[in-house]
Amino acid sequence: MSSLKDQTLVTDIEFKNVTKRFGDVRAVDGVSLTIERGSFFSFLGPSGCGKTTSLRLVAGFEQPTQGDIFIGGHSVIGVPPYKRPVNMVFQHYALFPHMSVEENIGYGLRQRSPRPSKPEVDRQIDEMLEMVQMSGFRSRRIWEMSGGQQQRVALARALINRPTVLLLDEPLAALDRKLRRDMQIELQTLQRDVGITFILVTHDQEEALSMSDRICIMRDGKIAQSGSPQDLYDRPVNRYVADFVGKTNFISGDVSRVNGTAISIISKEGQEFSACPTAGTQPFNVGGHANIAVRPEMIVIGASASSADDMNTDVAINGRIKNQIFLGEHTEYLIDTDAIGDILILSPKHTESKSGRFALGDTVTIGWKNECALALVD
Repeated sequence: MSSLKDQTLVTDIEFKNVTKRFGDVRAVDGVSLTIERGSFFSFLGPSGCGKTTSLRLVAGFEQPTQGDIFIGGHSVIGVPPYKRPVNMVFQHYALFPHMSVEENIGYGLRQRSPRPSKPEVDRQIDEMLEMVQMSGFRSRRIWEMSGGQQQRVALARALINRPTVLLLDEPLAALDRKLRRDMQIELQTLQRDVGITFILVTHDQEEALSMSDRICIMRDGKIAQSGSPQDLYDRPVNRYVADFVGKTNFISGDVSRVNGTAISIISKEGQEFSACPTAGTQPFNVGGHANIAVRPEMIVIGASASSADDMNTDVAINGRIKNQIFLGEHTEYLIDTDAIGDILILSPKHTESKSGRFALGDTVTIGWKNECALALVD
């Protein structure tokens, strides 16, 4: 089977100061970004942040109010969707219900002028069916298949035209959790096999983190932060990004000390905490407001008599278990503390197999290393 990696087109996408207005609303506001050839890129954010409009601008369904968009080094301003080297997989797949699987997949080829010969169309359909692992479904009707199978047909129909870029508009939203996870893995594998640029729009942070080479988090039409999944999770530039990517505990307060590599804040309860700023954050000033973020998996939980030395932490806070959820590979505890309010903790199963699980209502001590805490602006 041939690979789409054989194509020679440059597949970079570039936005240059792109703005899209709908009346007085700026759905996309001065966005500049570059998407590397052959990457898996995701626009991530809540409803109304501008991610879907950005995707539609690449597809050609919308034209920017100002700015320029380049595909393969060529401006596509004014170029209609059918003349762009992109294909799109929609959230509800948009398959033709009156057609069989092979008719759906081969539809794009049959619209070409000149039209490929029937043996050539059949050959390419077989190639796509093999690629999405559906070789036995050629004559199947759309309504006879599951959601995951329909998604594969939609992918095959989009890929058969050898696009430079494949656009994915929340294609997994209608699937159940297990099938969604299976399809995430299949999409990653397929993207690596075909070697073209995939651009995904999603509001699901887990989906974006697990599938993407690079993620662009959007807010109010602007880019809040763009980077690798690891960068966004470990080094968010502000509270919005930290709160949107993964679960996070926040402690707010006024900055009491700044020494370059760390800052300290005084919480409203009067307790001092230290943390490390991440690269790209705004500077902190003594007396100004700041947040300290601590990921739940970085917090240690111990018996109520434990000290910071016992737990090998810099911080030790007493509390009571307010809620617990067993999730298989770990237990999620919600701890009620007088010092900083409710704190979420993820305790790994292998840790609890040694120390034992805590019960609802138990008094405990929690703690963390200062180096695990991030100092963030609002």
